[in-house]
Amino acid sequence: MTESARAGIEQQWLDLTRIRLPKRAIEAQWSLRLDHCFQRILLDDACGGCWYDHIVGRPAYANAPDAVLARAIATGEALLAGKADLIALNAQSLAWRGKGGRSNGRFRFS
Repeated sequence: MTESARAGIEQQWLDLTRIRLPKRAIEAQWSLRLDHCFQRILLDDACGGCWYDHIVGRPAYANAPDAVLARAIATGEALLAGKADLIALNAQSLAWRGKGGRSNGRFRFS
């Protein structure tokens, strides 16, 4: 991927996780609203485990392989389209981290 293309995908990531998903969360009254929570969930899913076990360096999005960042963006877009289950993705992310999480059902997608 060229530097320009990589800059574009990183900007897409930031727009998705800092603006579009939090905006949708407010509109839909999801309990989860913070950008870093969306970033954790999407990167964990794309990595198949805790992102920090797979991505060296911070910020994670800037150091993630192109394919990982593309998968994370695709899942985020699926959330916006109602085609991915945020509750399940968050529960899996928390499980990989050894943390329990309770669902209040406020952001389940059909």
